[in-house]
Amino acid sequence: MSNFSYRQIDRWEKNGFLNKIKQGFYMFSDEKLDRFSLFLIANKIYAPSYISLETALKFYGLIPEEIFQITSISSNKTAEFNTMVGSFSYGHIKPKLFWGYYFIENGQQKILIAEPEKAILDYLYLHPELKTANDFKEMRIDKDSFFEKINLNKFENYLKAFDKKALIKRTNIFLKTIEND
Repeated sequence: MSNFSYRQIDRWEKNGFLNKIKQGFYMFSDEKLDRFSLFLIANKIYAPSYISLETALKFYGLIPEEIFQITSISSNKTAEFNTMVGSFSYGHIKPKLFWGYYFIENGQQKILIAEPEKAILDYLYLHPELKTANDFKEMRIDKDSFFEKINLNKFENYLKAFDKKALIKRTNIFLKTIEND
C-alpha cells in the first residue's frame, strides 16, 4: 500500500482510537472484548494457529477450571504474548499434526478452534509427563461431558494419526481412567 501512513496509526493510537495488541496488530479502542474476539486475536497475532488445549477444553465444558490465558496450537515455535487485552500461549506441534480444527463463525469473523477430540490429544501430546491414572484424574475431565462430546471413533482415528506409541499407551490409560472415574 503505497499511500499507507504508519504515522497515522501512531496518531490514532495517541488519540485513543486504536489500542496496540502487539507489533503490527491493533484494535479499535471502542471494540467490545469478549471470548470470541479474544479467540480471533489469538488466531491472528501468531499464525498459523488454532485454539486448543485448556481453552478449548473449557470451551467444550470438559474441564471445570476457569482459564485466564488463551491457549493455542501452532506449527511455529512455542510462543507466549502478554498483551493489554490478555495473555496468549502457543504450543508447538509438527506441521503434519496441524489438523483437527474447524471454523466457528462470529459475525463476519471466522475463528479456528480444535475439535474436542483433537484438543484432548493436543494436550496429552504436549504433556508427556502425564502418565498415570492419578495424573489423568488431576486433569479433572468431566466424565459426562466427555462421553457426550467426544466421538470415540474419531478420537481413536486421530490418536492413530499421531503415530506415537508412547502417546497411544498414555491415552489408553487416560481413557480407562475416564471410564472408571
